[in-house]
Amino acid sequence: MRPSFADLEAQCQSLASNITLPLLLQRNAEAYADAPALTAGDTTLTWAQLRERTAALSRGLGSLGLRWSERMMIMMSSRPEHWLIDYAAVHLGAISCTAYQTLSGEQIGYVAKQSQARIVVLEGAAELARWQPVLESLDALRHVIVVDASAIPAGDARFISFAEVESRGRALHQEDASVFEDGWKRIRPEDPIAMMYTSGTTGDPKGVVLSHRNAFYEAIAVDAVVPTPMRSTSVAYLPLAHIAERELGLYRSLYKALHVYICADPAGVVPLLAKARPPAFFGVPRVWEKLAAGLKAKLDAMEPARRAPVVAAHAALQEVFRLEGAGREVSPELARKAAEAEAQVLKPLRAALGLDALTWASSGSAPIPVEVLEFLGGFGLKVLEVWGMSETTGCATINTPEDFRVGSVGRPIPGLQLRLAADGEIFVRGPVLFMGYLAADGKIVSAVDAEGWLATGDIGSVDAEGYLSITDRKKELLITSSGKNIAPSKIEGMLRAHPLVGQAIAIGDSLPYVTALISLDPDAAPVWAKAHGLEARSLEALTQAPAIRAELEALVASINVRLSRAEQVKRFDVVAESWSPVTGELTPSLKLKRRVLLKQYASRIAAFYEGA
Repeated sequence: MRPSFADLEAQCQSLASNITLPLLLQRNAEAYADAPALTAGDTTLTWAQLRERTAALSRGLGSLGLRWSERMMIMMSSRPEHWLIDYAAVHLGAISCTAYQTLSGEQIGYVAKQSQARIVVLEGAAELARWQPVLESLDALRHVIVVDASAIPAGDARFISFAEVESRGRALHQEDASVFEDGWKRIRPEDPIAMMYTSGTTGDPKGVVLSHRNAFYEAIAVDAVVPTPMRSTSVAYLPLAHIAERELGLYRSLYKALHVYICADPAGVVPLLAKARPPAFFGVPRVWEKLAAGLKAKLDAMEPARRAPVVAAHAALQEVFRLEGAGREVSPELARKAAEAEAQVLKPLRAALGLDALTWASSGSAPIPVEVLEFLGGFGLKVLEVWGMSETTGCATINTPEDFRVGSVGRPIPGLQLRLAADGEIFVRGPVLFMGYLAADGKIVSAVDAEGWLATGDIGSVDAEGYLSITDRKKELLITSSGKNIAPSKIEGMLRAHPLVGQAIAIGDSLPYVTALISLDPDAAPVWAKAHGLEARSLEALTQAPAIRAELEALVASINVRLSRAEQVKRFDVVAESWSPVTGELTPSLKLKRRVLLKQYASRIAAFYEGA
């Protein structure tokens, strides 16, 4: 019999009450000294090596003047140095904060000043070029550490190479190891461990400060309901500025002593999955949407004789997924049929992708179309939605392989309480709630009310079994001129389910009806075009192709059938531009910057409503 969530909460609280990052790193270095901890390309660090280098870097950072509770900013890709310098700062009681590499110069200036960072750690010339214009205005800044020593400008004493910091620290540590070993023992679970900046979709980014207890209660609570074997594998491919990767790649990996395979370029994640074969994998919706599009393209390209058994197997498993996802019983006959299809046809296909060992696949950070979940479910990939935010240290509600509802984001993790306000806004409280936001004076300001509840800004509903469904962000709801409340993300997700669509924005706030702008997928659209006999021209040319327009018209018509009259997309247009964080239409975590898009396409949007 499985323990109740109340029992699990007590266990989680007990486990998290004495855990800190330095304590877990010491445990792993002693208990699993020669076991692999991090692998990047051909380089692997064992747990003993990881701690040894962390100690050296920690002493090196200390020699540069980094002190308790001071902030250190990092801008680099996912690579071992990122883990090392982050862990090193934490051992000093400092607060590390990774900035997205896609931040604009203005955004870099804002987070650097707001954080009052004492030290900035940059990867190389590209990052330095983007920081250089703001460095002189950073009064709190003492030093800039650069991983690529060749990028360091001559004659500026503030700059130092990563290797020099480590070398200097190693000499100090060899001289007197007690400074490091005694120093980290001051750290308590309630002390800060890191800071994350919010996406800033509706205003300036906020610095979300997390504690050791936050980080490891989250790891413990999620593991209590979807266990990961000790010393198994994990793939880190998202930016460490994203709460999901920070929690999974930096903290859960420590708690479970996982061997983390680092993927600096997300484009290389598929071959790395085949090598690592992780038991758990988190993907933002775009990852799963692209995987589904790729599988569909391969299926469509198969010879009929090879395709037929795969289609039949897919249909059986998809029906099982739909029934389980609706809480309905699967007949013995269908279960037998699905088991045969799984063993004979689908497991080998998943093995080729490195996904055959998956026991928990999850999606979060934005809504994912049900059609994508069902399509992947037909391949035996049970991708389940979770919900959370930086302020909840990641996952706050969870669907598990045993208990899930398709279209929901699951039920609260052990220890998290949830309630809905009269307008549907979700309020949460519990041990994963962050310490507070960093204020301009360096203090941490709590964001919860007198009873400990945090207003999340998300609108949702809870069914009779306790499963939460997210409607949309409160600030992003469209209220038409006739007073109808419309959730744009629902419509946008339905549009994105088609492989042609990279991004879409639904429009209609204070307007008579809903319209949409669609940006083609720069990777999938040319593939679709070629498969349908079109010349794979530029993205701009494809937007004008009659066959593309006809396909998108059919898509809009098909989703309108499933929407209420007020939600239906009355008009749409296809834009030639591909939206991204670099070009400014998306946040670093790939959320739409609605205000930017509405301004950028104001004239085209106005044309939708001429004569209305």
